[in-house]
Amino acid sequence: PEVFHANEGHAGFGGIERLREQVALGRSLDEARAVVRAGTVFTTHTPVPAGIDRFPRALVEQHFASVPGVPVSDILALGAEEDPEVFNMAHLGLRSAQRANGVAKLHGVVSRGMFAGLWPGFDVAEVPIGSITNGVHAPTWVAREVMDIAARSGVSEATGFANLEKVDDATIWATRRLLRERLVHDVRRRLHDSWLIRGASPAELRWTETAFDPDVLTIGFARRVPSYKRLTLMLRDPARLEALLLDPERPIQIVIAGKSHPADDGGKELVQQIVQFADRPEVRHRIAFLPGYDMGMAKVLYPGCDVWLNNPLRPLEACGTSGMKAALNGCLNLSIRDGWWDEMYDGDNGWAIPTADGVEDPGRRDSLEADALYELLETAVAPRFYGGSPPAGWVSMVRHTLSSLGPQVLASRMLRDYVTDLYTPAAVAVRGVTADAEAFSSWVSRVRGAWGDVRVLHVESTGSADQPVLGSTLDLRAVVHLGALSPDDVEVQVAYGQADEQDEVSSPSTLAMTVGEPVDGSIRYETALPLTTAGGFGYTVRVLPRHALLADPAELGLVASA
Repeated sequence: PEVFHANEGHAGFGGIERLREQVALGRSLDEARAVVRAGTVFTTHTPVPAGIDRFPRALVEQHFASVPGVPVSDILALGAEEDPEVFNMAHLGLRSAQRANGVAKLHGVVSRGMFAGLWPGFDVAEVPIGSITNGVHAPTWVAREVMDIAARSGVSEATGFANLEKVDDATIWATRRLLRERLVHDVRRRLHDSWLIRGASPAELRWTETAFDPDVLTIGFARRVPSYKRLTLMLRDPARLEALLLDPERPIQIVIAGKSHPADDGGKELVQQIVQFADRPEVRHRIAFLPGYDMGMAKVLYPGCDVWLNNPLRPLEACGTSGMKAALNGCLNLSIRDGWWDEMYDGDNGWAIPTADGVEDPGRRDSLEADALYELLETAVAPRFYGGSPPAGWVSMVRHTLSSLGPQVLASRMLRDYVTDLYTPAAVAVRGVTADAEAFSSWVSRVRGAWGDVRVLHVESTGSADQPVLGSTLDLRAVVHLGALSPDDVEVQVAYGQADEQDEVSSPSTLAMTVGEPVDGSIRYETALPLTTAGGFGYTVRVLPRHALLADPAELGLVASA
């Protein structure tokens, strides 16, 4: 049995092909479903609903109507969503996989909320979607000169840049300047060529020979240009940006690159706004938009920038690996705490742009966050960069960035996480299900068929006064009707925790209750619940399916609560 990794792109349809293969081996459709789910891992890559592929139901029906042994109605059910005329690829992936994840810790949180409707009756925190943060391939993205520094410090995959203190400040600073100078020459060449393509004559372009400066603080911004990434946030106050670019003592220069989707007219408009600002004679030697963004440009841009800017609308960035590539070259991140930066920012490896979460007016939110960006550049970033030669404070941050982030942002770390947290458990699960597919699928069918009769009839507690006391114990008893199911088919548990002003318990802890005596065709369950937190307290008793081959209690989406 093999493990299959799907996403909400066309790879998600691979699960349907695997269903067909299992049916062709002689399994029933229920058995095939069980085997395919156990061996499938699904990764969602976007926290933006518009980023999920959604196809007309009729189109999917047309293309999959002739899959041998798999009724098209079953296929359509896998991708069903609120709109009955739409087939949702993310829903297909989540229903076809026993294990699912987002691509950063915050993205996992967002994904659990985004898809909570597929697990009604469960707290958002219990939705079975985890997270594994993306990583990047260092040999592809790290400049040779940075690799040389790594070699001098005795770098290894196990230690990262932990021994970087062996390399003196002057060497690190000289390397950073060399990389910046290389970028400046590349920018000048690309500016010249771009203006020629746009109709300028060679005689008009002498200015490109001295555009940008290898000794000026250089900021990079390069990515796709959907609206939530806010390419033009830096233009919120054009006069303030111009003052930063032209500051006589602490100037900055900005290299911008990116592409908008051909059908994204809004993204194209954002690019036009940047180009119009950057074309102005007063600032064109300090800010440039470079067309034709590709890997060749990126391999010069990431190492050559001193600061990598990222200002998405939180929490709409899934991961944002461009900042990882920059960090591996000693470039400091200046970013909204979204995606990977939310979990890896530590206060010394760059700067976090404060967010105006909760401000509902989009324009006011943009203004507040743009002001925070300008202030960081004016009062923190530029002063540290221009704080000496070499600037000890800046070099210290570069050294810390390489040593602290280096091991965390590697693709090898990401792969280890996938193997440990998802692939290995999936391989074990698919072997177990394959060996006993008939019995397991029969159990799933039996539990689903009987679940309508499962009820928590009565709950009572003793052992505490009206106001629970910290450190005391609450003795709980519940009478549960299981219908055609047995106690071996379920787990009865109490979900408990601090309650808010609306008596809601978020992120509850759980404790399994023990089976007691039969009561008039039902069963009594009992437990002693320790009160370990002060303040408001709440609990509920609930029943969940239980089987050794289930990956998570919420997996079947079945729960009966008091």
